[in-house]
Amino acid sequence: MTPFTNVSALKEACQNLKSDYILVNLHGRPVSFSTYGEHRLTQVAEESHAPIVYCHYHEELENGTVVPHPCIPYQFGSLRDDFDFGTVVAIKVSELIKTDAKPNIYDGGWYALRLELVKAGLPHLCPEYLYTTKRFDHRISGEKQHDYVNPRNRTYQVAMEQTCTEWLASVNGLAPIIKKKAVRQEDTFPVEASVIIPVRNRVGTIADAIESALAQKCDFPFNVIVIDNGSTDGTTEAIEALSSDQRLIHLHLTGNEGLNIGGCWNTALLSSHCGRYAVQLDSDDLYASPATLQCIVDKFREEKCAMVIGSYMLTDFNLHELPPGKIDHAEWTDSNGANNALRINGLGAPRAFLTSIARNILFPDTSYGEDYAMGLRLSRDYKIGRIYDVLYNCRRWEGNSDANLSIEKTNANNFYKDFLRTQELNERIYFNTYGE
Repeated sequence: MTPFTNVSALKEACQNLKSDYILVNLHGRPVSFSTYGEHRLTQVAEESHAPIVYCHYHEELENGTVVPHPCIPYQFGSLRDDFDFGTVVAIKVSELIKTDAKPNIYDGGWYALRLELVKAGLPHLCPEYLYTTKRFDHRISGEKQHDYVNPRNRTYQVAMEQTCTEWLASVNGLAPIIKKKAVRQEDTFPVEASVIIPVRNRVGTIADAIESALAQKCDFPFNVIVIDNGSTDGTTEAIEALSSDQRLIHLHLTGNEGLNIGGCWNTALLSSHCGRYAVQLDSDDLYASPATLQCIVDKFREEKCAMVIGSYMLTDFNLHELPPGKIDHAEWTDSNGANNALRINGLGAPRAFLTSIARNILFPDTSYGEDYAMGLRLSRDYKIGRIYDVLYNCRRWEGNSDANLSIEKTNANNFYKDFLRTQELNERIYFNTYGE
């Protein structure tokens, strides 16, 4: 098995190799194959003819316990540079030799290499546990979630963005350069803006969120639409306790509608109460100041965009700053943000949408990635406005749905976002090839 240091060294290791595939240790960590595991991985590789073959594996934890670590199938849009291939992959020698992937000092060129290899065919997953390695990152999912926007990783992220953009150009998958402007609609709306809060069983946080929204100081009328999705823990009563404020619109669902967060958003968007701009606020979180809503609407008015994304501070439940602190997605640029959006795992918060356009698209009815799906779709055709000042406090506490996810749930989330990327990438290629 060959350790991966860089693309050039890997190609050199293949020069006198007689087999069709080379087994590569991507991370340099000790690996113990199961009995016949190395043979099996090579066999599956040779019979699949795929450029890259990888497999499920086991991980040894700090206490010596060994646990299964399943991987997910690679999709055409799996452009995340942190896609989990595990530690060992089999690479087809003939395809490796043909690539012109550029080595770099940040990951040895692995990201560029595997993107180039994808042009020869999708990587192939063998759903068998063929080796054991030690877990190297023991953080829970909530602590790893923001690595890609941590300022300490900025140089690496810039390099990965350049690699991804070059690959997108090579497959004709870049977003259209000239954006259509989201012309201000002349439709009649009951208010200028609506704060949208989907909620289910958040009795401990919902009142804070609503009060934060109602405290906004604006030069236009607004309302707060709370979509109560069949709460059973006292959340409904907490909302009703604030109903004396006529700006609060309580849409109380039974829960039998089977809606997820995306469906709740669609319910709000399509209701007669929704304003010209629909602005997100999660039921766990708070706006950073009474000026947040005004700032977002001003950005819509100034730039005539279809979506506005702000910046937020990661805090504990009592608003004490947590690392990495400010999440501003500074990697976004007007010139390349729509392309880099296919690589990163989110677009930021708070998110706001021009209602007339969002109504024509609607959110997928999921409770993960629904906002990312809308953002990708809008970025293809419309300008997205960015605000880099902190507008929002994202509170981390034990009740957060993504605080400590299992590997199975993490995989499901990643698989879904890869699906969204694949859909969007295919549509961009189609548009660039055939036009509208």
